[in-house]
Amino acid sequence: MTSAIELYYWPTPNGWKITVALEELDLPYNVNFVNIGKGDQFEPDFLKIAPNNRMPAIVDPHGPDGEPISIFESGAILQYLGRKTGKLYPSDERSRVAVEEWLMWQMGGLGPMAGQAHHFRIYAPEKLPYAVDRYTNECNRLYGVMDRRLADNEWLAGNNYSIADIACIGWISRHERQGQDLADFPNLKRWYETMMDRPAVKRGMAVAQDLDQKSNIAGNDAAQSVLFGQKSK
Repeated sequence: MTSAIELYYWPTPNGWKITVALEELDLPYNVNFVNIGKGDQFEPDFLKIAPNNRMPAIVDPHGPDGEPISIFESGAILQYLGRKTGKLYPSDERSRVAVEEWLMWQMGGLGPMAGQAHHFRIYAPEKLPYAVDRYTNECNRLYGVMDRRLADNEWLAGNNYSIADIACIGWISRHERQGQDLADFPNLKRWYETMMDRPAVKRGMAVAQDLDQKSNIAGNDAAQSVLFGQKSK
């Protein structure tokens, strides 16, 4: 029997990428909580796995050649799991490039910009109209990019569901926090509703949902000092 993958996790859009992928791929996993509001990401044992002091990260006891491997960065984890299982990450070059384009788009664009929108709209101690408008408008642009792509494609990488879709769903699920109305993006709305109806997506996003980041960090000065000031606890 295959040993479970050890997942280091907190319920955020980046964390959900991996719980959803593990559920979709039907891989056994154990959840190790990394409370980012308390500074667990700075613990020496965690830094050995994730030197950038960010979750998620995994340790697969059955990695390449049967030896354990630890992986940090959510995009790299998705690619690894896709290669490991031969699912949701096609092997032919043309199809793989399409998946990687949209995965990198999420990692370099949607995630960081939506994260900044969350910060300035919800967590910042002082509301800065320029910053709020800047990141809200950029999220709007990125939603438009997705909407146009999905006008002619069932999924982001084409006709097949992939890790690119998984990478994006957690961020789009927070559209209200980003000041976006899905009614303005009908193709994206169709994709979003289809994604949220998938049983594995429901299961993955339900992992420790009671530990919602907003309720633990918004208004919590100590947690914000750790998370946004990047200070160890």
